Amino acid sequence: MNGITLHKGDLPAGIDFGPVVAVDTEAMGLNLLRDNLTLVQLSSGDGTAHLVQLDRDYNCPNLKKVLTDPKVLKLFHFARFDVSMMKRWMGIDCAPIWCTKIASKLARTYTDRHGLKDVAREIAGADMSKAQQSSDWGSAELTDAQLQYAASDVLYLHKIKDGLEAMLKREGRLELAEACFAFLPIRATLD
Repeated sequence: MNGITLHKGDLPAGIDFGPVVAVDTEAMGLNLLRDNLTLVQLSSGDGTAHLVQLDRDYNCPNLKKVLTDPKVLKLFHFARFDVSMMKRWMGIDCAPIWCTKIASKLARTYTDRHGLKDVAREIAGADMSKAQQSSDWGSAELTDAQLQYAASDVLYLHKIKDGLEAMLKREGRLELAEACFAFLPIRATLD
């Protein structure tokens, strides 16, 4: 890992994430209507993670620009949750999308273990800790452990995508996966 950069409120202008950006979010809980979105993590796949700690007004035009750019593929694990949270709290429609959890369920039919930790271990050879998953993401100052955890959620997604995409092609299921990904923004609206 090259580094973690924490940004308060918004991304600085001009960061180029390339054609594919890995994205994840942290919130105060899992209830879309109650639990505020507090952090958005991004990585271009270069070993660097940019973490944006959000203000409650969600005035983050640079971050919103990246997340809504139709020329940039947004890469998630369990996109349904993240895309729904961003729609609810940031008021944006995030697309186009590629979801490693959906891809895993379609490609790795030999297992029922599709959580990021299991997929990262098998596909990317990464051993991830989930110890900070249920910590206070609304704190004004995040701990080093929280920052490391948040960064790890995006740092392996490019490698995981490559591995799962190869499996989907091999099994003849890539078109089905792409149809599922295209439906995710509509699913977020339904949520």
